[in-house]
Amino acid sequence: MDFRRYSLPWYAYALLAYAVAGTIWWSVLLLRKNAEAFDARVADLSTRLTISRELEPGQTIENTAIYKEADRDYRAQRGMIIGEAILLLSCILGGTYLIYRNLKRRLMAADQQRSFLLSITHELKSPIAGVRLILETFQNRRDLPEGTQIKLSTNGLKEADRLTELVNNLLLSAKLESGYQLSKEQLDLKALLLEAVDVVKTKYPTAEIKLDVDDDLPFFKGDDTGMTSVILNLVENAAKYSQPAPKIDIELARNGPEEMVMTVSDNGPGVPDEHKSKIWRRFYRIGSEDTRRTKGTGLGLFIVKELVQRHRGLIELDDNEPNGARFRVRLPV
Repeated sequence: MDFRRYSLPWYAYALLAYAVAGTIWWSVLLLRKNAEAFDARVADLSTRLTISRELEPGQTIENTAIYKEADRDYRAQRGMIIGEAILLLSCILGGTYLIYRNLKRRLMAADQQRSFLLSITHELKSPIAGVRLILETFQNRRDLPEGTQIKLSTNGLKEADRLTELVNNLLLSAKLESGYQLSKEQLDLKALLLEAVDVVKTKYPTAEIKLDVDDDLPFFKGDDTGMTSVILNLVENAAKYSQPAPKIDIELARNGPEEMVMTVSDNGPGVPDEHKSKIWRRFYRIGSEDTRRTKGTGLGLFIVKELVQRHRGLIELDDNEPNGARFRVRLPV
């Protein structure tokens, strides 16, 4: 996402500079006029007191009550001018910032909507086309060998599973936005990891997955659907973005008496530093939907972070040496 698109046009900066400069100029002019008026008043007081001989011998005008009153009025007016100038400048700059922030949010929302529509279109076209092709093959060729029928049926089921996964992610994302209620039970995270590894190996046969789980880990009290989604999204992302030969290391270990840590590392290109804080946003994906080839909707990591936080956990991302990404999930026991 190119944030330079969200900058204000040059004439907006010109108008802002004119408004700020005008406010400062008028403030300086008023302060100068106020000082000149005070000097003129002091000169007039000095002349009147000298003529009326109201000044005692050795007494200066600065020590008279009338001068002190004039000085108080002068300082009060100067403070009022400075205060109003600061308030006006704050209103100009603050209002400009609020307008810019609102405009930026609207443009980002439009970009996210466009990105979402493009990604959903890409995600839906392929499985629908695949299922349609399989059905047309069965319809036009009823004498297919049994082996071919099994192969086509298996491919059709895979495409249907892909559509089901997409729909489930969309529904889960919507539920998280509107208030997802966790249904907590005792979970065996090792068993969930093994199930996720089996699913990912089926989808990515070239993936080399190494699983290292501590012995005698306690059960984790959490939402079965939510934690399954967290684990599956992380492992599948590691395989998806590490093609053509993914190497994935998964660790699950106890970290002290009150925490378990799950780490998923891959050998892919990793996540650039400028995107590490943005990939958790809904629908956010690195690159352009018009050019990227990796399938996805930008919902996976958004769902992962939301679910981990609802389990009072923490998810972290850092670089995997020598290359790749490492996601670390900290869960309370």
